[in-house]
Amino acid sequence: MNGNLFAAFAEAAARASESVFVEVPGGRVIAYKALETETAALGGALIAAGVSPGDRVAVQVAKSPEAVLLYLSCLRIGAVFVPLNSAYTPPEVRSFTKDAEPHLIVCDPKDAAAYASLAPAILTLDAAGKGTLIDAAAKADPAPVAERAAEDLAAILYTSGTTGRSKGAMLSHRALEANARALVDLWRFTADDVLVHALPINHVHGLFVALHVPMLAGATIRLLPHFDADAVVAAMAGATCLMGVPTYYTRLLTTPGFTCEVAAPIRLFISGSAPLLPQSFEAFERHTGHRILERYGMTEAGMIASNPYDGPRLPGTVGYPLPETEARIQGGGNGPGVLEIRGPGLFSGYWRMPEKTAEEHSADGWFITGDIATIADDGRIAIVGRAKDLIIAGGFNIYPKEIELLIDALPGVTESAVIGVPHPDLGEAAVAIVAVEPSCDLDEAAIVATIAPALARFKQPRRVLLTDALPKNAMGKVEKAKLREQHAGLFTSA
Repeated sequence: MNGNLFAAFAEAAARASESVFVEVPGGRVIAYKALETETAALGGALIAAGVSPGDRVAVQVAKSPEAVLLYLSCLRIGAVFVPLNSAYTPPEVRSFTKDAEPHLIVCDPKDAAAYASLAPAILTLDAAGKGTLIDAAAKADPAPVAERAAEDLAAILYTSGTTGRSKGAMLSHRALEANARALVDLWRFTADDVLVHALPINHVHGLFVALHVPMLAGATIRLLPHFDADAVVAAMAGATCLMGVPTYYTRLLTTPGFTCEVAAPIRLFISGSAPLLPQSFEAFERHTGHRILERYGMTEAGMIASNPYDGPRLPGTVGYPLPETEARIQGGGNGPGVLEIRGPGLFSGYWRMPEKTAEEHSADGWFITGDIATIADDGRIAIVGRAKDLIIAGGFNIYPKEIELLIDALPGVTESAVIGVPHPDLGEAAVAIVAVEPSCDLDEAAIVATIAPALARFKQPRRVLLTDALPKNAMGKVEKAKLREQHAGLFTSA
C-alpha cells in the first residue's frame, strides 16, 4: 500500500469528482476531478527540473490556487515540501536554504535572480498563478504518483525560534495523514462543507489543517489571498466553517457587515495558533450566538488537543487530546507544569539536528512541548504560557498568563503581554505591556491598583507600559522576544 499522503487525497478526490475543490471568489474554480491532471502536469515540471523523491523543494510564493496545487504536486512526486514565509528577505531565505539544501526553489519572479545561486534549479510563480513553473507544466510529461513509505518525509517546516538557528521540523506522510483523519472525525467534516480559508499557507494551520481536513472529506475550500474582514464576511455566504487566529475574530466583531444573520449558517468557527482571550470568546458568543471551538497545536505535532464538537467549549482551555494522543505534565501531577505529549501526529525530529531532537524529548520518548499547562481531572488541558516565558523574580516563579488575564479583563484594554526584564536586585522583574483603546483613560497606577488585590506582591508587575498595539507574527502570536529585547534596559540603564 502506498504511504504517500497524496494517494489518500487522490482517493478522496475520486469520490468527490464533480464537487468543487478550490474556488476563489470571483476567480478560478477547480473541481476535484481536475486534481489528477493539474498535479500530474506540475509534478512533471518538477521532475523535469531534476527533482527526485526525497529532494527538498523550497517554496516562497504568494497564496493562490496554483500554490496549493504546487504543494500537492510535491507530495505526488515524493519531494519534501519546504514552505517559506513570503515576508522573508533574501538573507533569511539564504539561511534556510543553506540548511535545507533544496534541489529546487520556487519563488516570485522578482526574486529569481537573487536566489539563482541558492539551489541547482529555480522556477517562478507569481500571485496571479503565472510563471516559469506553469510554462514548464504545459510542456512536461505527466508525473505518476510516487511510491512512498508512510515514514518518509512529506515536509520540513522551520519553527520560528526566538534565539539561535531555526529548527526544521520533519513531518512524515503518516503523521500528517493521522492528524488530518482525526480532525475530520472530531470536527464532523463532510463533502457538504465549505471552508473559508483566509490563513497563510506556509504554517501548519493554513497549510495542513485548513487544506488536509476538507480535502479528505471532499469539502470545498473557498480560498482568499489573505485575511480581510470585509472579504471574509462576503465569503461566508453559503459557507459552513471558518478557521482563523484570534485576531480574525476580534476584527470581525468590529466589522459592520458581520451580523448575527451572516454568522448564523456557519456551523463551526475554529480558532488556534495563539491563545483566544476569554473575553473575546464571550464577546463573540454574545454577538453571534456561536461558541468558538479553540484547539491547540504546534509545528512539531500538528493538532494536539481540541475542544469538543458536542459538549462544553470552555474559554481559556484547549480541550482534550486528540484520539491516540497522550498528554502529561512533566514530573507528574496536573500542573501547572511543562506539557509533554506523544502520539501518531508527532514529527520525526529536527532536520540534521539529532542532539536537539534528543534534548526536546524525555528519556521515555515523550515530546517536551515547552508549554506550561494544567490538566483537569477529566483530561481537559489549559495552556498557562510558555516555559521560556516563565519569570523568576527573587527566586519566585511568575506565570505571565495569570497576570495577563487580570489585565485583559479591564475595560479599555485590548490585550496585554507580561514579560521578564533583567533587574539588578531581583534578577528578573515582571513588566506588563498593555495595548489600550484610543479612548481608554487607564494609566499605570490605575492598572496596578486594580489587579493588586488578586496577586501576591511578588507577582505584581514592577512596571506597566501602555501602547497602541503589541507586535505580532503572521499567525497572530505576540512576539514576546521582541518585547524583551525592546525593554531589556528598563531597570538597568543609567
